[in-house]
Amino acid sequence: MKRLFSILVIAAIMVLGAVNLNAANSVNTLPGATVTFVQQDEEAAAADEVGEEESAGFHQELKRRFIEGGPGFMGIVLLCLILGLAIAIERIIFLNLSTTNTKKLAQDVEDALNSGGVEAAKEVCRNTRGPVASIYYQGLDRADESIEAAEKAVVAYGGVQMGQLEKNVSWVSLFIALAPMLGFMGTVIGMIQAFDRIEAAGDMQPSLVAGGIKVALLTTVFGLIVAIILQIFYNYIIAKIDSIVNDMEDASILLIDMLVDYKNKKRI
Repeated sequence: MKRLFSILVIAAIMVLGAVNLNAANSVNTLPGATVTFVQQDEEAAAADEVGEEESAGFHQELKRRFIEGGPGFMGIVLLCLILGLAIAIERIIFLNLSTTNTKKLAQDVEDALNSGGVEAAKEVCRNTRGPVASIYYQGLDRADESIEAAEKAVVAYGGVQMGQLEKNVSWVSLFIALAPMLGFMGTVIGMIQAFDRIEAAGDMQPSLVAGGIKVALLTTVFGLIVAIILQIFYNYIIAKIDSIVNDMEDASILLIDMLVDYKNKKRI
């Protein structure tokens, strides 16, 4: 009985010792594991921050440089960019809507003129958008008078349509010239401020002039960037206008030829 009791006591001691040893091991290993997990979390967070900085670095840098350039001239340069882009986009949409298939329109007008007369041809022009269709309509509207009257109407209304195509384009060219000029003005003002600091301090220190020179260079850079962006849109608009004007001139010649043939057929 005593031996059995002794065995139970020894077994209980061994079990308690094993439990205490496992607890100690878990406590000893827990800080290391915790440190490992914390390090992994910190590394993952740092990697995420680096990725976010790389993705948003350009915008943040642009914003920072814009603020450093000063709200005065930088705001005016930004306004030039916004207004110039608004006008350019409006002109691009208008010009794209004004573009028509001139050859198809001329063929449709000729077919309608031969089959249904002037009124049928005018109906085709009314159902077609664009300056070429409008010129055709004005020429057909004077076709009953004479070929000379129709030709004068085509030339006169062609000038009107060309004026509509070039509407507000001069404002884009103004902003192209104005943006770098404002940038250069900011440059001059920044240099003046730098020399004022030198005069007030009575000593030539880089820290005194660095801020003014940086502001001067930033305004110049942003002005040139705005001018470059608007110049690209401006050249596209001019090329588009030239293309439409050439189509208008070719279509006008075709219309006069069609009216001459139509008049000759009626006489026969």
